[in-house]
Amino acid sequence: MTTQDRERITSQDYADLLIAYSGDQNVLNQFQNGTIQIINFFDAVVHVPISQVTVNTVVSLGYSVMPSLYGLISQASLEASGILRIRNIPNFNLRGKGVLIGIIDSGIDYLNPIFQREDKTTKIAAIWDQTISSDNYPEGTFYGTEYTREQINEALQSTTPLEVVPTTDEIGHGTMVAGISAGNEVPDSAFYGVAPDAELVVVKLKQAKTYLRQFFFVPENVPCYQENDILFAIDYVMKTAIKLNRPMAICLALGTSQGAHDGRGTLSSYLSLQAENIGFSIIVAAGNEGNARRHYYGTINADTGKDTVELFVGENEPGFSMEIWGNSPGLYSIDIQTPSGEYVPQIIPRLDENRDISFIFEQTEIFVDYQIIESQSGDQLILVRFRNPSTGIWRFTVYGRGSLATGFHIWLPMEGFISDNTYFVRSDPYTTILSLGNARAPITVTAYNNEDDSLYLNASRGFTRTGDIKPEIAAPGVNILAPAPGQSFVSVSGTSASAAHTTGVAAMLLEWAIVRGNQPNINTLDMKIFMIRGARRELDIRYPNRDWGYGILDVYNIFDSLRTPT
Repeated sequence: MTTQDRERITSQDYADLLIAYSGDQNVLNQFQNGTIQIINFFDAVVHVPISQVTVNTVVSLGYSVMPSLYGLISQASLEASGILRIRNIPNFNLRGKGVLIGIIDSGIDYLNPIFQREDKTTKIAAIWDQTISSDNYPEGTFYGTEYTREQINEALQSTTPLEVVPTTDEIGHGTMVAGISAGNEVPDSAFYGVAPDAELVVVKLKQAKTYLRQFFFVPENVPCYQENDILFAIDYVMKTAIKLNRPMAICLALGTSQGAHDGRGTLSSYLSLQAENIGFSIIVAAGNEGNARRHYYGTINADTGKDTVELFVGENEPGFSMEIWGNSPGLYSIDIQTPSGEYVPQIIPRLDENRDISFIFEQTEIFVDYQIIESQSGDQLILVRFRNPSTGIWRFTVYGRGSLATGFHIWLPMEGFISDNTYFVRSDPYTTILSLGNARAPITVTAYNNEDDSLYLNASRGFTRTGDIKPEIAAPGVNILAPAPGQSFVSVSGTSASAAHTTGVAAMLLEWAIVRGNQPNINTLDMKIFMIRGARRELDIRYPNRDWGYGILDVYNIFDSLRTPT
């Protein structure tokens, strides 16, 4: 790849199109003046001038070519999960020794002592910082900079460490996740990482390009990451684990409300495929969307053939996107009524229809894309994008054609990508797990308060849009002590914390299974079964359910279930 081609990967003047590649070069040859990056056998990204991305792109190439935008699941104890109990048993002092933990997030504060050994050397095996350009990028990626353990140790010995290894974590989310899962114990501060002997492989994701933020109206000041960069990151951490011949638990505390919420998107499908690999465990946070009022489920009235949706848009909302996914095999269409009463008649569904709608009394501009058969899910998608939406109640009538059109889901963007003051008047707290959490094979984790065994109030809830059981497990995620910028500790709540906690537990299980040779062929699916078998369940609750999955994570019960009849 030439220097000019490499510059296109990060240039704001070039758009990234995510293409279903599957080894067919002819699929990629259709793009003029494009730089091609092969991510894996299934997927490729093509960098083209942004002038080639127009209002017709979704119609002409399909919704899936626009990389989804992922945000940090940012609302963020050992005894509650049975960890201390199991460590008190001789030969079961599992601390993640010999295991890697993969963190794909906002980076890491490698200077924090909780990521160093007693001899002041690092516990970090490698860092790939996608935001720093150099010639030391990981093989096949052509962007970012990789820092080795040796370079990090050199930096730790230097009086100016950031001149040696300049990667940082300005946001602190990645440091939090890494600290909960694998940080050293700091008894004076009452902080205890779950798997303190595990080592880390970290990817600092680069921020999404401006053109894509503008397309989906995501604010510039919000952390936001592209699907293609996460795909490269997953490939990198797994290749690093294979190179070092270590098992690995991967934590993904990222999410998006984009997509069909059925586990069939590009990134979700890739995660499910990789989760079948021996020696890996993939953990995903469910999200914090349960009480956000950003999901609507509607049933088409059999007599009238329609359902009316009311959306309240708050003040100073610059823009946002909204996705309507119809239950298959129904066919759906919408009309629109503005807060001032202007009316857009029913937009009849045609194959790949798109409209640009403006109003007389409203400053709003609306872009509507119909995908009669969305390529990855096979279901119908209506993508609605608002620019400068007027404050007040917007009404959408959703029409279903024929008896097969039974119902539909609508999702607004996740926390941070839209104002909390924009919401559905009659919202539904279920089917709010963010898209990655709907992936079939990874372990999806929700959060609970271990002080009183109550579900975290804001936790996203299942199941998937197609009825698959998600989440699988609940882990501590309320008022969890975690590292913060400045090498201090703060209390955090949310499913990021519970996913990090579960990743540490997965590292413990990988130590027992692979490093100690008890279950050398374990993968994510096997670990999921172990966690479900060992989950703590209340007698008066029916499992699995959409709030708790199969119950509360309990390491002691996992091993106890191996020696007693189930």
